[in-house]
Amino acid sequence: MDMHARQPAGYAARLGLFSGTMLVVGGIIGSGIFLSPSVVAQRVGTAPLTLAAWGIGAVVAIIGGFVYAELGARRPQAGGTYVYLREAFGTLPAFLYGWALFLIMATGAIAAVAMTGASYLATLLGWAPENARAIAIALIVILTLLNVLGVNIGATTGNVLTVLKLSAIAILVVAALVMSPANALPVPAVAAVPLAPPQGMAANVVAMGAALVPVLFAFGGWQQTNAVAEELRDPARTLPQALMLGVLIVAATYLLVNLAYLRALGVEGLAASSAPAADTMFVYLGPAGRTLITCGIVASTIGFLGMVILMSARVYQAMAADGLFFRSMAALHPTTRTPVVALVAQGAVALVLLLTGTYGQLLDYVVFADWIFFGSTAATLFVLRQRDARSHVPSLVHTPGHPFTTLIFIATAIYVVIGSIISNPGNAARGAGLLALGVPVYLYWNARRTSSQPPIAL
Repeated sequence: MDMHARQPAGYAARLGLFSGTMLVVGGIIGSGIFLSPSVVAQRVGTAPLTLAAWGIGAVVAIIGGFVYAELGARRPQAGGTYVYLREAFGTLPAFLYGWALFLIMATGAIAAVAMTGASYLATLLGWAPENARAIAIALIVILTLLNVLGVNIGATTGNVLTVLKLSAIAILVVAALVMSPANALPVPAVAAVPLAPPQGMAANVVAMGAALVPVLFAFGGWQQTNAVAEELRDPARTLPQALMLGVLIVAATYLLVNLAYLRALGVEGLAASSAPAADTMFVYLGPAGRTLITCGIVASTIGFLGMVILMSARVYQAMAADGLFFRSMAALHPTTRTPVVALVAQGAVALVLLLTGTYGQLLDYVVFADWIFFGSTAATLFVLRQRDARSHVPSLVHTPGHPFTTLIFIATAIYVVIGSIISNPGNAARGAGLLALGVPVYLYWNARRTSSQPPIAL
């Protein structure tokens, strides 16, 4: 059966290369680069290994960007990862991706990032910390409404916030690499334990493996832009270009930021710092620097929040269009051409997770699932390449070094998943249980499909 026929037309191709690139950058850079570098420095213990960890992460992200660029060129459809999994492996794994996204991965991230941004904003405005939850609720509601009003409005909001965050990061990098330190910063103990750099090749490999987990999670997010493919002008060309430009911008940004941290704080100071960006800015620009980078972090988290809201809703819409989710979610507003019901439903679930305070725990349960789906999606490239070759369907983009680079990416995904399971098997088991709950839900929706869309065999 032709699955393309089920994907309803209706999205308006209103976004160009700049907006696409900002979607990629905004979908990756959240709060991770402001927090994860300390953990990485603690785990490897030296400046060269710290930079090497971020360099390896950049290489993996670039490979992943190429893989998703080729997938986007081959299947430039709304829904992104959901579409690739459906086309290559069937509707069950595709549904489980959408299920995890709607139940926890996207909605939990929305709640968590909203709280992070709200906490920074409350501090910036001098408000009491207990106001953070109300601010977070307002952020989710406002950004959902902006996305309901049109993809241009949602994307433009994200573009502005992404440019602001990049500007703040640029000031941090320039200050650290050009200026001389103006303020001394005391270095506290790192959990009362001095840094112990790994000794020997085996120890270095183990330490690097542990450091790569937060690095790779900080680099995650480029795949979300594929979900809005139908809203990009000439998506088969624009999406791959946006992915590669965006990933390269983020890779350069992360490396420069870590170089700035190390120059300002040293590896011991970076490992000890709970707020390396603020500490770095204080060293060069004093209290005003702290305030400036706090503004940048607020812009970063809110911008990331808006991107997740915009892009994830397109996955639920694609599921619903296949008859595998609430039918109302398949509808696009006749004027704004946005999936209004999908956006509102997503916002409602995120608010429930926020108000019940369960989002952090649930995200911990399924944090490994992100890389399960990354690896699985990369594997779809083998299937879709063979299928398109048999049908003589060309692609505008080809992943350099495929199949070896694609296999490296898949192996990296497997490593991250195994590392997550080993580090917290209880959370992994509970996360697997939450994913497994999607199977009976899938069977229910598959059985409800109309006569024009009969159930599909697993």
